[in-house]
Amino acid sequence: MNIPLTPVRFLRYAEQQFPEKTAVVCRDQRFTYAEFAERARRLAGALRDVGVGPGDRVAFLSLNCHRLLEAYYGVLEAGAVLLPLNIRLAPSELSLILNDSGTKALFLQHEFVPLVDAFRKSVSAIQSFFVLDSAPQLPWLSPQSYEEMLTAATPHQADILPIDEDSLAELFYTSGTSANPKGVMLTHRNIYLHALSVCINFRTKDDAVQLHTIPLFHANGWGMAHSVTLVGGRHIMLGRFTCAEVFRLIERERVDSLSLVPIMATALVNSPDRQKYDLSSVQWISIGGAASSPTLIRQMEEAFGCECFAGYGLTETAPVLSTAKMKPSVQLEDDRRYAAQAMTGYAIPGVELRVVDHNGRDVPRDGKTMGEIVTRADGVMQGYWQQPGETAHVMRGGWFHTGDMASIDESGSILIVDRMKDIIVSGGENISSLEVENVILAHPGVYEAAVIPMPDEKWGEVPKALVIAKPGSSLTVAELLEFCRSRIAHYKCPRSIEFLESLPKTATGKVLKKNLRQAYGTNPHVATESSARR
Repeated sequence: MNIPLTPVRFLRYAEQQFPEKTAVVCRDQRFTYAEFAERARRLAGALRDVGVGPGDRVAFLSLNCHRLLEAYYGVLEAGAVLLPLNIRLAPSELSLILNDSGTKALFLQHEFVPLVDAFRKSVSAIQSFFVLDSAPQLPWLSPQSYEEMLTAATPHQADILPIDEDSLAELFYTSGTSANPKGVMLTHRNIYLHALSVCINFRTKDDAVQLHTIPLFHANGWGMAHSVTLVGGRHIMLGRFTCAEVFRLIERERVDSLSLVPIMATALVNSPDRQKYDLSSVQWISIGGAASSPTLIRQMEEAFGCECFAGYGLTETAPVLSTAKMKPSVQLEDDRRYAAQAMTGYAIPGVELRVVDHNGRDVPRDGKTMGEIVTRADGVMQGYWQQPGETAHVMRGGWFHTGDMASIDESGSILIVDRMKDIIVSGGENISSLEVENVILAHPGVYEAAVIPMPDEKWGEVPKALVIAKPGSSLTVAELLEFCRSRIAHYKCPRSIEFLESLPKTATGKVLKKNLRQAYGTNPHVATESSARR
């Protein structure tokens, strides 16, 4: 008898083994695993009561909270498909996603009622709107709140055996940083095996205390909604990211692990409030979502006194593919270790990674030759929702093509050089915007930086740097240019530098370079001494 691989088994196991153990902490509320599982079953029963059937899409527009975590299990228990929505999208973007997915029911937090009201009439398939955290006050909202639905519902627990592990379980839309968002289809099997890989890689144990700093609407919550549940660890929910709240929760709950995007890490290491809190419980911090720098890895380890390393993955891979966590057999001095821990890293269990040229052949493992990362992995998506052409394009040759350009060394560690579209081709030379950004970020006066191509009559393209200086810094263009010239070849150095107040970002902190290219890539904004000699 084959038992289907489905994440609903994770919560059932945790309830059986740890019924009285604290499972979820959300603001001032605490739920045991018995309570967590019961609420998920009641959500499943409530969904069935309102006509949600097998395969129907159920969307959640919510900050990180216990209700969204419950949906990761309750929606699947009902046989439906979970669609977490990015809270920072515009009405037109949300309308596009909900229409494209054919969503049947939408759950939303009260603060997003005006946002949903702005587009709800343009979404034809949605039959019901439910408020998660308050009493409904508008006629188009269901008269029952989320809590009233759960109280009135008969708990439902699905029969495991008929579940098709290759059927759709979760639907996540890509960020749309370069095109319209695409629906990424993750199956029960994808999610189950990805969670096992994450548990093995991070050695997740039943005493784990994970702070959910990454939004659960982003890239399967980086797998933590499942891996922590599987081992009976504790979920600490963070609604909105602020440094003070992160520090407070770490101290109060004795958090031992958290994941960050670079902008979050940068904010934490530069926060003057950090010294006020006891952060000694933290054992490791992973940084992903965008490229990190050795400087940031070093700053995080010094600030938190814990291990910090980068990781890599995509929405299409559920998402984790690799980690730069040091292998026990590898011993490096600090500077080399920081550089290694800022790399894309090596494949986690269940993942195959290659770096190939344009003919699909492996590039030399010399740590220099550039190629595209391709992968075969248990977490690789079933495909893009209703886009067979796009699916076939990225899945060609039996490997998922990431679009990320990288090199690979003899140990199998990968270093992303850039996205294909972000490579700057100047005078026939390929320039990695990430390499230039890492050099700029090493300057003590720099808070953030992004490098984009700018048209040039002689060279075709040249790098332009957009920089945010640290508060109180007196950094000048001339100083930063000289800093770059002393560390990298002159042809890689920015030909112009502009200081900004902020950089446009996605909800998870990824810099929107397409916006920067549109706003600054065709306008030189030439600063003093910006015409660097090659």
